[in-house]
Amino acid sequence: MSNHQDTEENVTDKKKILVVGSGGREHAIIWKLRQSSRLKEVYCTPGNAGIAQEAIVFDAPYGDNFSELIRRARNLGIDYTIVGPEAPLAAGIVDAFEAEGLKVFGPCKAGAMLEASKSFAKEFMEAAHIPTADSQTFEVASDAIRYAKTLGTPLIVKADGLAAGKGVVIARTLEEAVHAIRHNLEERQFGEASARVVVEEFLTGEEASILAFTDGYVIRPLASAQDHKALKDNDLGPNTGGMGAYSPAPIVTEELMEEVNEVVFQPLQEELQKRGILYRGVIYAGIMITDEGLRVLEFNARFGDPETQVILPRLENDLIDLVEAVCEGTLNEHELRWTDDTAVCVVMAAGGYPEHPLKGAPISGLEEVRYDDRAMVFHAGTTFDGNDVVVSGGRVLGVTAVGRSLPRAMDSVYREVERIRFEGAQYRRDIGRKGLARL
Repeated sequence: MSNHQDTEENVTDKKKILVVGSGGREHAIIWKLRQSSRLKEVYCTPGNAGIAQEAIVFDAPYGDNFSELIRRARNLGIDYTIVGPEAPLAAGIVDAFEAEGLKVFGPCKAGAMLEASKSFAKEFMEAAHIPTADSQTFEVASDAIRYAKTLGTPLIVKADGLAAGKGVVIARTLEEAVHAIRHNLEERQFGEASARVVVEEFLTGEEASILAFTDGYVIRPLASAQDHKALKDNDLGPNTGGMGAYSPAPIVTEELMEEVNEVVFQPLQEELQKRGILYRGVIYAGIMITDEGLRVLEFNARFGDPETQVILPRLENDLIDLVEAVCEGTLNEHELRWTDDTAVCVVMAAGGYPEHPLKGAPISGLEEVRYDDRAMVFHAGTTFDGNDVVVSGGRVLGVTAVGRSLPRAMDSVYREVERIRFEGAQYRRDIGRKGLARL
């Protein structure tokens, strides 16, 4: 359905949507879906305490057998299923749903390999002539260590498979590199995901996240964002799944956006088509802007987390229209529209995160947040204990605020963060500062 058709027709064309996942990204997707006049009902599995207040939640296993979830989707009359996390995509949830005639937003198993295997992504980029860091893939620790010595430090060691955002080590010394290599290949730190490692040159520059919708034929880049992976201010401490983000990222100029489209997304699309992979959903390029030009650090096969929490609040289109266009192959009929506002998200994490998050702490102050279209709290690691909302995961909440400028959004978001309390809460106090330096 194109943007030109009137809303009257939209109202009669209401959809039931199922969202798979339990994090802040899924909460943000549901929050955005609920703004659509075309939404009949939204369901989520397994959800969390915040999602349970906005969607009908139920439990259905989706490890690697999707039969129960497919049965539920069919019984509920779901029109479109949106898959949030990478693990079910890598396990083939899209292929399983489509085999049963169900419409699903997300790439097939072959497409999800771009995220599920770092070595596959590297080989793919080489074939497509997409600029990336020099690297090699290893299964034997001694070979990997030998290569690491030729690279010199700092360098990057990546577990080949999915490791929930924790599989990348920036080794500042050779000793750290050796430790990371052995940890993966000999001790299988992340299980099967550690069967291979990618050892890669360290790139100096500034990172940005560029996500795009694709229906397998056209690619529509989303507004830029910048994620903050390190636990502590000034990018110190261990890598995490993401401690905050803001959008737009001032470092991503219009010229850079065009370049990403030209040297990353278009060659990616052509290589996917060459391989007969119909990729539908979101493709996420993590890029590093270096003095030598842009380099792709990684691809993700789904919405980023926490980038989604700052991108969707700025999107003016109806999300159901776009989900439908991606699933039906009609994305060429849609242009994306964005507000001029800036959105900032600060992740509040559990004590002990990322290694040993402390669970069970009650969360207070949530009702004090001024919820409107300028401030919202997206739940991630939360659950109910009786009537209390308690911590149940590493990244607990994503507090997001929208402002007319980056400084205003930063002021707002930290004002809301200070209203929320739980034992051991940790969060960065510098989300957005890199952007300020560029304004």
